[in-house]
Amino acid sequence: MHVAAILKEKGRAVETVTGNVTLGEVVRRLAARRIGAVVVCGPRGEVAGIVSERDIVRMLATHGSGALDRSAGEAMTSDVETCREADTIDELMSRMTKGRFRHLPVLEGGALVGIVSIGDVVKHRVAEVELEASAMRDYITAV
Repeated sequence: MHVAAILKEKGRAVETVTGNVTLGEVVRRLAARRIGAVVVCGPRGEVAGIVSERDIVRMLATHGSGALDRSAGEAMTSDVETCREADTIDELMSRMTKGRFRHLPVLEGGALVGIVSIGDVVKHRVAEVELEASAMRDYITAV
């Protein structure tokens, strides 16, 4: 299964912010949408970074509650790993595990077309395994 299949099921909506939005606003958006990260976009819509719950915790640990008045640009991870729709779920699982991150923006032709979380990847991988097991059971009972 590929990233395109995940996006087809979950949709392509991505919560984005600009780098000057406060972390307090990012926190409100994460809570309201029940998500774990927002993509920070530059002036031309390009991916400039990502702010995850972990980034916010790091800022809080360093700056205390004043961190919420700081900008998303200060907190974001700027070296963003991305993927493409043609990437496989197995590839994503491996990259996410090795890199210890939970969100991958999906880019096609340099444009942001979606985002995939580790939860999305695991959900689809489990569905794949269940389908394979069912096919094996059907094959065994047919023989």
